[in-house]
Amino acid sequence: MQNSVTDDTRTAQPKILVLGATGATGRLIVSQAVARGYDVTVLVRSAEKAGDLKGAKLVVGDARDEGVLRQALKGRDAVVSALGTPASPFREVTLLSSATRALVSAMKLERVSRLVCITGIGAGDSAGHGGFLFDNLIFPLLLRKVYADKNRQETIVRDSGLDWILVRPSVLNDKQSRDTIRALTDLSSFHGGTISRGDVASFVLDQVRDDAWVHRSPLITW
Repeated sequence: MQNSVTDDTRTAQPKILVLGATGATGRLIVSQAVARGYDVTVLVRSAEKAGDLKGAKLVVGDARDEGVLRQALKGRDAVVSALGTPASPFREVTLLSSATRALVSAMKLERVSRLVCITGIGAGDSAGHGGFLFDNLIFPLLLRKVYADKNRQETIVRDSGLDWILVRPSVLNDKQSRDTIRALTDLSSFHGGTISRGDVASFVLDQVRDDAWVHRSPLITW
């Protein structure tokens, strides 16, 4: 029997694994999950950087290591991936796709089926909808290689056979959360937008138990 989001698990607080937990958005995911009463495990490369992730169990290791991932996945119901990588104008980026490939394999072996994965505006068919500055300067000059790997990452997730949701935030900020988040799949009239990291964390955690966006790729924005 899979550790999935089923009628039996809806009555209990979910047990989640968070990747990318020491990033700016990842830290908010962890703190909000703990506040909700979730049982949280984080996989981090450095225990020192994760020392302030209160209420979470730490597993130290490389997110590209399938064996480490399997250890971190023991007893989990779902995975939230907030993996990120710095802008890389010149060097090829492979971290996101290689870690996601290892994660998908490990999840299947450990029978964990729910994966909520953050990518970003500019991935897949959201390319060209980031607004003038993002689309014409930031993306081509700084993020082209990062997003090539995000696209590979999204393909791996889509082909995984898991109960996946790909979450594409618009341009991130650190402002206070708002009451309303728009989740869009029709981007024909959308060009540009922002959203707080706190609202991204809230939306992502909602997807751990909500089936509304399974096998879909919502762009979230204010």
